[in-house]
Amino acid sequence: MSEKQHSSYQQNVIKNYYQNLDTITLTKLQELVTELYLADSAQKQKKLWANVEKAMIKLKIKPAVMENILKKRNVVILAKNLNDWL
Repeated sequence: MSEKQHSSYQQNVIKNYYQNLDTITLTKLQELVTELYLADSAQKQKKLWANVEKAMIKLKIKPAVMENILKKRNVVILAKNLNDWL
């Protein structure tokens, strides 16, 4: 099979995405905090917390900190930690 070639523009877009992945993930985590505050059902909160876990894994947050946040599932604790990570 042949490899797919990307144009120089596409290569720059891909490179910039990976260079800014931490910033993109932190922004997504900020949005998740807002959505958790506004979540009206337990099912929606469960899904959002799963997304929070994925984002923290991408950010390579220390396992002890991540476990504490996910165990308590307290949006205030998440928001305070997020403020420190920024």
